[in-house]
Amino acid sequence: MKKYLLRRKAQLEKRLKQLKELLEKGSETRSMEEVQAEVDELTADLDAVNEALAEFDETDDNNGNGAGEGEEDDENEDDEEQDEGEGEKRSILTQEQRAGLTNMINHSLSSRVQVKTNEMKTRNAFCRYLVGQISESEARAMGVQTHGGNVLVPESLAKEIIAYAQEENLLRKYGKVVETKGTQGFPILIKKAKANRVKTERALNQPIPETDIEFDEYYLNPTETDALVLVTKKLLAMSEMNVERIVVDELKKAYVREEAEFFFNSADNPGALIRKAVAFTPTATDIYDKFVQLKNSLPTSMLKNARWMINRAALTAIETIKTADGFPLLRPDIGLEGGFGYRLLGFPVDVTDFVDAGTPNIQRLYFGDFSTFYIQDVVGTMEVTKLIEKYADTNHVGFKIWHLNDGQLVYGPFEPSVFKLELNA
Repeated sequence: MKKYLLRRKAQLEKRLKQLKELLEKGSETRSMEEVQAEVDELTADLDAVNEALAEFDETDDNNGNGAGEGEEDDENEDDEEQDEGEGEKRSILTQEQRAGLTNMINHSLSSRVQVKTNEMKTRNAFCRYLVGQISESEARAMGVQTHGGNVLVPESLAKEIIAYAQEENLLRKYGKVVETKGTQGFPILIKKAKANRVKTERALNQPIPETDIEFDEYYLNPTETDALVLVTKKLLAMSEMNVERIVVDELKKAYVREEAEFFFNSADNPGALIRKAVAFTPTATDIYDKFVQLKNSLPTSMLKNARWMINRAALTAIETIKTADGFPLLRPDIGLEGGFGYRLLGFPVDVTDFVDAGTPNIQRLYFGDFSTFYIQDVVGTMEVTKLIEKYADTNHVGFKIWHLNDGQLVYGPFEPSVFKLELNA
């Protein structure tokens, strides 16, 4: 399979080089659209082949030796065929069009693809080093960074973990993520600007009064998010299983659980959703009227991005409620991606167990604009520590993942962005 991929890669690169030569000579007689379509197709195929090659284990590289043998004659034949009949043919493309297509081909043949391949090899080396399949020196040779027993998670894998967190942690999915190398202050509006109206044209001695918008800098405080996964030595010794994939998957799950709990419910996080969301106290007794009051308490400017975030206890309670005309209050939404596909009073509903906050019997709902939840990721800080001696007496190996980040709900006093309602508290 690898020999076929290497052969296909050589063919694609050869054809791109042929097109480049034709364009530089001004011998390409096809239209701009035809050449563009072929270049796009060749580029897409080349990217797919390189991705497939990158997934092969580094130790299998020798299998590809000689994959390109026997192609030189074909290439020469193709070149000869290409040269034949070029004589009086002239390109219908302009100089600018030829230059643009040539740049596209150069980009496809550039080191970008090689960088992507190297990233995949570094990621595979990282996973294999964690489960003891290669030594530290071998891992370093493949681009893995280690120091003091810690292993820096490769950027491609760190992005995969964050992407997984974005799907499972709704606050990361709907919030605003800022990547920094240090702390970042977010300005919050604490005083509304005042507009002025005059019925007559302003005179020279009647300037517009100065109005200020005051901001208070609210700083996020990146702290360690860490999680621990224990794996038996017996599992690590099973060569017939993709153990490194299992370990990485468990690390992802453990990290997401810890991060989401900190964002949603941590007592140590002043901006955690359960602490910062405005507690709503309805005056109505009917549950339908409570929802209406809660919805209308949100500032109008927040309604366009508003949604519900509830736990399963609240979902169970709402599913039994009907409107005055006998229809379910919770309406299905076929077009809604992910989640349970529901709408409540016209707004999307997401259901997550992280809303439980350790009390799954409480019917808890949040409503508001969750894009005001800010997350700060400090880039280049996600690491994994392999703990061998600590759990040696139980025949386990520990893997600790940690990352510097913070996540808090941030809003100004004039525009509370998220409200909290507990139906049976």
